[in-house]
Amino acid sequence: MNMHVAEIPVWGWVMFYVSVLLMLAADLKLFGRKGQHEVGMREALFMTGVWIAVSLLFALGIYLFYPVDPHEQTMEFLAAYLIEKSLSVDNLFVFLMLFSFFGVERKYQHEVLFWGIIGALVLRSIFIFTGAAIVSRFEWVLGLFGLFLLYTGFKMFVHNDSQTDVHTENFLVRLFRRVYPVTDKMHGGKFFVHENGRKMATPLFVALIAIETSDVIFAVDSIPAVFSVSRDTFIILTSNIFAILGLRSLYFALAALAKYFTYLKYGIALILVFVGVKMLLSTTEYFNEFFAMLGISVNVPHVEIPTLVSLLVIFGVLTLSIVLSLVCRKKEAAE
Repeated sequence: MNMHVAEIPVWGWVMFYVSVLLMLAADLKLFGRKGQHEVGMREALFMTGVWIAVSLLFALGIYLFYPVDPHEQTMEFLAAYLIEKSLSVDNLFVFLMLFSFFGVERKYQHEVLFWGIIGALVLRSIFIFTGAAIVSRFEWVLGLFGLFLLYTGFKMFVHNDSQTDVHTENFLVRLFRRVYPVTDKMHGGKFFVHENGRKMATPLFVALIAIETSDVIFAVDSIPAVFSVSRDTFIILTSNIFAILGLRSLYFALAALAKYFTYLKYGIALILVFVGVKMLLSTTEYFNEFFAMLGISVNVPHVEIPTLVSLLVIFGVLTLSIVLSLVCRKKEAAE
């Protein structure tokens, strides 16, 4: 892991966020007219490819112009991007369940996802800047991140597919229903309507609250995982944002293909375990000091797994889990 962090000027951050907003505006314009049609498989796959291509172009820009160790930073960006993208897939399965629960028609789902991504960009930015500040001052926190990721990964291995940690009627949804009137009827793509002389929220807006809540919960896993491959705030933030920018199109592609990815969940769990171990191995000196305080002599060596190795492992696990899912699906169909 590269310990050299580039100081990005304020205008650099401003340009990045302006570019993101422009890309989102273009996506909204190109990827489905508001509330007018259902997003098809071909359209979803095309836009997913476009977002991946844009992310790779940004990686090329890092390689050509980044001020500090551009080759290593490019590898870190790609590894962080793959981690976030793979973990986001698990989030998309929850989106499928939420839309089904709230009865949101397919042709209105892309509107909810668009505003969900806007909210995610703001919240992820806050989380990452806060996390980077904490890690820079208390590096031992990375060890706790590693333990948490190990726990999450093992939990995902044994997690029943019929269960979910993100409840449809979560605390924020119940609180919103108590403090603000909500109509029981859908009103097309509208979030708010006037009924009987008062303004009311629609189930579409309640679904948006549930989507935002689930993203916050999943960010608790994904953001610590990204810190396992980079300490550069710009690399962490941009990889995270580029990964979630394409979630809207990826969702509609995954909605039709979800049944084919039986073993993807286990691949994601294995990635979490890997990055958790990687993070623990890079912070062993803090565990050694902790046990020394308890009077226990422990001398676990410090190990830094190269970024390229991390990138290859993450990509390999994802590829293997997808291929295994397709092969098993084909065998089941033949039987």
